[in-house]
Order: sequence, then structure tokens, then C-alpha cells
Amino acid sequence: MERTASTDDPLIEADGITRSYGGVAVLRDASVGFTPGLTVVIGPNGSGKSTLLGTLVGQVPPVSGEVRRHGPAVDGRIGYLPQDVPFRDAFTARETLAFYARLIGVEGAVDEGGDGAVDDALAGVGLADAGDRRVDALSGGMRRLLGIAVATLGDPPVVVLDEPTSGLDPGMRERAFAAAGERAGTGTAVVVSTHDLELAEAYADHVVALHRGRVADAGPIERLLANHGVDDLAGLYRSVVGADPAGEGSSAAAGDDAEAKPTGGEDDAAVHVPGVSDR
Repeated sequence: MERTASTDDPLIEADGITRSYGGVAVLRDASVGFTPGLTVVIGPNGSGKSTLLGTLVGQVPPVSGEVRRHGPAVDGRIGYLPQDVPFRDAFTARETLAFYARLIGVEGAVDEGGDGAVDDALAGVGLADAGDRRVDALSGGMRRLLGIAVATLGDPPVVVLDEPTSGLDPGMRERAFAAAGERAGTGTAVVVSTHDLELAEAYADHVVALHRGRVADAGPIERLLANHGVDDLAGLYRSVVGADPAGEGSSAAAGDDAEAKPTGGEDDAAVHVPGVSDR
């Protein structure tokens, strides 16, 4: 597919981020910027993907280093989809989106005619026909798509999606990446952690490769492939990590960085997090 045009100026960047759990460093002096477009974060389980994403949204405070925002991201919210999304089962998909829309102050969330930001968000992830279905009646894939819809409410300048395709069937994985790619095409910096290298290659503008808690390489996907002399993202993974990505499992894996469970941070007010009402 055609790559998203983007500027060289990051909307958000990590500068020298180090984060430890139980005395073990999970991120080590990680520095990387995220520009408009779709950036995929790849690496083995435990390489620090979820921890990096958690620091970007202010949910995981670093031991050292800082996260800086630029341009519209300075005052704008960050849309965030964590690995675990505790939606209220009794709400419909539309009621769920309406709740979060009102929580973050989205104007025109619901119109009497059925239009508005809520219905636009449902349509944007392919759930236009599922708005009246209760959350407990949605499949796992539909719940992940609903989470993406919540994360993109209000057109935040930065959207962070942690393993949005985890546990999904191929069709749902494609829909999730397509939704992320469409959002990135509007000038938003979309950051996606994933094990799904095939779809990542199809949609990504930029790649951040993590290995043992460090940023092993980062940049536009075409440049990284050329620099490493490989033809695809799987080859880049092997070059950076020194192992076959098949050994880490596919996007159906149960998630990355189990030690990096966000517990809240000083910047929570600037992030709309699915499940915030349950915290």
C-alpha cells in the first residue's frame, strides 16, 4: 500500500528512558521519536515494548530520562489502548463510546439523528452495525476494535496501541491495522507494538526494533530494510535480534512484557484509557 507522508519532526519522543522492575532493567537508555504516520514497535517478548509504550502515555514512570511532547501533542490528549481492556459488559458498544466521549469532553458525541463522533468512531473501525450490541456479546476481536475506537475519540495527535491484534483471527487483525493506518493517514502519530510482522510491514511507515531493553534500530521502514540488507520485516527482526521471529509466536501471543502492568502516573489526565472508570 502507499506509505503515509510524514514530517521529520516528532510529536512525542523518549529521551534516555530507563525503567527497572525488581532491580532488573527492562528499558535501558531508550531514545526514540515518533513522527506522524504509523510506527510499529517490534522485538522479542520481554524486550520492553509495553514498557516503552507505557512511558509514552505517562502510565509507567521512568527511573531516568524523560518523555517530551511537541507541537499539537504538547496540550493534546494521548489515545491509549492497553493490552487489557476492562469495558463494562452491560454497556452497548455505542454507550461505551458515548461514556468515554463525554468523559474527555468530545463535542457532538451523540446526535439525535444517530450521527456524531461516537458513530463516526464505530464506523472507523468497522463496527457501524454493532453499536447496539452489548459488550459481553462482542467477540474478542470486536472488543479490541472497540478499544481502538475509544483510543481515537477526540482526534488525539498521538495514539498508542499495545498489541491491538493479540489473539485475533486474520480478518480482525487486518481490520485493526487498517483502522490504525487510516488514523495515521490524518497526520496522527500512531504507535503500535506488535508481533504481526507481515501486517506491520504492509502498513508501517516507521519501525522501532527493541532488543534486551535497548533501541536496536529505528527509522523509516524502507531505510532500515536497505541498511540491513534484507527484503522484509522478518529479515530485519532476524538481523536485529539474531533469532527467528517464529520462535516468539504470532500476534496471537498473549502479550508482551508481563512485568509492565501500568499502575497510573502523574499524566493520567492527559490520556484517555479504556477502563479508566474502573480504576
